[in-house]
Amino acid sequence: MTITAPDMTVFESLESEVRSYCRSWPVIFDRAQGSVMYDEDGHAYLDFFSGAGALNYGHNNPVLKRALLDYLERDGVTHGLDMSTTAKRTFLERFQQVVLEPRGLDYKVMFPGPTGTNAVEAALKLARKVKGRESIVSFTNAFHGMSLGSLAVTGNSMKRAGAGIPLVHGTPMPFDNYFDGRVPDFLWFERLLEDQGSGLNQPAAVIVETIQGEGGINVARPEWLRALADLCKRRDMLLIVDDIQMGCGRTGAFFSFEEAGITPDIVTLSKSISGYGMPMSLALFKPELDVWEPGEHNGTFRGNNPAFVTATAALDAYWADGQLEKQTVMRGEQVETALREICTAQARAGAEYRGRGLAWGLQFIDPSIAGRVCARAFELGMLLETSGPRSEVVKLLPALTITPDELDEGLRTLTRAVSDVISETL
Repeated sequence: MTITAPDMTVFESLESEVRSYCRSWPVIFDRAQGSVMYDEDGHAYLDFFSGAGALNYGHNNPVLKRALLDYLERDGVTHGLDMSTTAKRTFLERFQQVVLEPRGLDYKVMFPGPTGTNAVEAALKLARKVKGRESIVSFTNAFHGMSLGSLAVTGNSMKRAGAGIPLVHGTPMPFDNYFDGRVPDFLWFERLLEDQGSGLNQPAAVIVETIQGEGGINVARPEWLRALADLCKRRDMLLIVDDIQMGCGRTGAFFSFEEAGITPDIVTLSKSISGYGMPMSLALFKPELDVWEPGEHNGTFRGNNPAFVTATAALDAYWADGQLEKQTVMRGEQVETALREICTAQARAGAEYRGRGLAWGLQFIDPSIAGRVCARAFELGMLLETSGPRSEVVKLLPALTITPDELDEGLRTLTRAVSDVISETL
């Protein structure tokens, strides 16, 4: 595909140097529908990025768009802080009926600020308030957000350095398989908890991603998660599952922890909870943890009512009958087959794959290959990003609503991009 370099003057002269994704995809996007984005010259790009997981149901999903337009056309409340509104009431009722009750989950629902890091900050504050302790345990290669509390439990050194101040009251522990299976699970963690001279203050909580998206698509085994939940219970620590990127069906089930059969004390959701890419986040927690004073944690935009409307429409359209979960598992098997074939064909590059549902990663021994594969895929009309501490993993996050033909097209494009890059490299 031939792409004419667009005029980026206004972005380069006026917008901050902090911008990132636009550097990998140097075109000006104009519209999007389903799993395809179009630049202003009409070129199509198959989207395997999905707004970093915020667009599980694709761009401008017609069912969600209709619900949103109807709401706006009748002058429904847009900004509502934490006021009671019809949109919020309907969402809460349907969330309870469609998500919580069928799973036997008795969570209270909190609306913090509208982003994932807002939900994490609320979870950390609540855990500390409940337990009366300041220490939080997180895991190697974790990513939980860019505000200070979330950064303190994030592993990436570049992102942590941006804070400009010491990030304290967080302690990292090895994530599942960090030592390639050579060390028993939680050996170090248990030893520190037992040793009065370890220097580890008794933690209030442990925060974990069941699949580390930004960390490189690192998948925790169900038995590891169950052992972690047991450890938290035995040691009087709350278990927080950050399901911001991997929740809302990304791994198959609505919550990514369902496969492990655990019930976290606190769960954070954002990204695709609105269904339409609009800002919205939730902190879910067991009723006995609801010790907040009115207004003790708030945010001007926590009542994004249009997001409540599209969130409700997504629940009704995709979660009332359980079909999307089955479809995601089937699509995931299609991805796994293609990645296995790529790794077999590119054995000399040390290619490896991992993932679950529709969250997958393709890693190479030479970390630079991943970035070049994504760049080549873009030239071929496909959007992919890298992840991992060295950007060594090609990350695949197609929409859950992607068609089999679109998924097959994307996997063929990925295969070609990998082959082209490996041929130039080795």
